[in-house]
Order: sequence, then C-alpha cells, then structure tokens
Amino acid sequence: MTGEPLRLMAVHAHPDDEASKGAATTAKYAAEGVEVLVVTCTGGERGDVLNPSFVPPEGLSFDTIEDKRAVRRLEMAAAAAALGVRQQWLGFVDSGLPEGDPLPPLPEGCFALVPLEEAAAPLVELVRQFRPHVMTTYDPTGGYPHPDHIRCHEVAFEAYHAAGDAGRYAVDGGAEPWAPRKLYYNHGFSMERIRAAHEAMTGAGLESPFGDWIESRTAREIPEREVTTRIDVSDHFAQRDAALVAHASQIDPDGFFFAVPRDLEVDVWPTEEFELADSRVPVETPEDDLFAGVREES
Repeated sequence: MTGEPLRLMAVHAHPDDEASKGAATTAKYAAEGVEVLVVTCTGGERGDVLNPSFVPPEGLSFDTIEDKRAVRRLEMAAAAAALGVRQQWLGFVDSGLPEGDPLPPLPEGCFALVPLEEAAAPLVELVRQFRPHVMTTYDPTGGYPHPDHIRCHEVAFEAYHAAGDAGRYAVDGGAEPWAPRKLYYNHGFSMERIRAAHEAMTGAGLESPFGDWIESRTAREIPEREVTTRIDVSDHFAQRDAALVAHASQIDPDGFFFAVPRDLEVDVWPTEEFELADSRVPVETPEDDLFAGVREES
C-alpha cells in the first residue's frame, strides 16, 4: 500500500501467549518496519507460578490477584521490548483454568463470562484506532480449551467482522470504521512440527522430550488444522526466546520451550504457521507472507 505503513494486530488471551504463539513472526515484521500491536485481553491474574526458579521482583509478591497483575505487567513490558512491538491491555480479568470433575464455576466477573458484545467493544474501538491490515488470533477451539482462549477467539473474530461496519459498536467520539484485510489463526505445536523435532533429536543422538506427547496426542486423534501460511522466522528465534524468558513467573528457562537445540530447530523447522481464516483481498495459498495481497492493494 503506497505511502502507508503496514500494520499487524496480534490478539492474545494472557501475557506470555504473545511469546509462545507467533512471537518470531511479530518480531520479524516489526524489524521490517511493520507497525505491530499486541493486544492482551486479560492481565493473567490467575496464572500459577510455572517456573520453579521464579523469584518475584523486589517489592512485589505473587500472592494476590493484584500482586500477580503487577508482576505480569512488568513481564509483559519486557517481552514486548524483546520483540520490538507495541502492546496494549484490553482490561479484562483472567478466568483461570477450571479443573476437576465436574468443573467448578468460573469466577464472577472474569473475561469468559463477560457478554460477547461487551467484551468485543473495546477491541472494536482499538481496531478502528490502530487500523490493522492483518489480525491474528486463535482458532475457534482456542488452541486448547482454556475459557479465555476461546473467548479471545470470539472477541477477535467479532472485532474483525464488526469494526468496518459504522452501524455496529458506534460510540460518541469513537474512531472511524476500519475493516482489516485479513484474519489469521495462530498454529502452535502441530503434530507435524513436534514429530519433525522428535525425529531430528533422536537422529542426532539426543534425548527427545516429545515421545510420550506424540503417543498421547496420536491416541487422542487430535485433528490438525489446515496450514495455509508459513513464515520463515529463523532469524528471530532469539527475540522469541528473550520474550519467553521475560515471563519469568510462567516460563521455565530449562523447560519445554527450550528443549530443542536452536541450531537443530533452524534446520528442521525454521517457520511459524498460520491458517488464513478470512481475506478481503485476493489471495493464493499457500502463502509465505501475512501481507500477501495487501501489499498489492492500491
């Protein structure tokens, strides 16, 4: 688009999701001059400590909703800086991941219980303000059945389709309608990717952590969603890793995300994958650029 910078909005449920899903892609585009905005729907206030070596920042604890929110805001700022992107909070409260049989009710006032139009309204306005050409979010399953991930999909899907319609979500003094050109779903750790890493590690004589996972995933016959778009991001793995480590309460630097040696990862899986969910510009798949078709718009 002549004379106008390209803009990418990545919509995520919690702080740390932007580091584990499409992070190297956002870093790549930011480095190329694309304006990138990460939107975080909740404050991650109900996340547990998942890093055994985590020590709260001086003057803070990780004991209450307010404490967790403060810690995770600091972590998010560091992660955004590592990726070279802007970040904005949508302002909702983490729903937590219910466990048990039967599942307990969700906490009152949490993101997943906010009515859809109320939850989508601030994102619609943000889309109109930022005017992204491309949006990314999760598929309808949320990627995994966390209520916030499912609601994140619903909110982003609604905003993508509604932001260009002047008759919807109208507010006094609000920004002008804007219709993003393309919507993508992030792909996480697909079976194809996990199997490639597993075989490469065992072939190199390394112990792979993925054997049991491959067997359990296969046994459950989890469907693989279509990949339409592969982005070569091998030059930006270091930024992705720095963003992951920035979320010190959530990410174990000796854990799962760092199990595959980076030189091996570059050889066997140098890309991040996406599923094109909707396009308002002509496209041909497979793609190697989220802005394919947008760059050609006059």
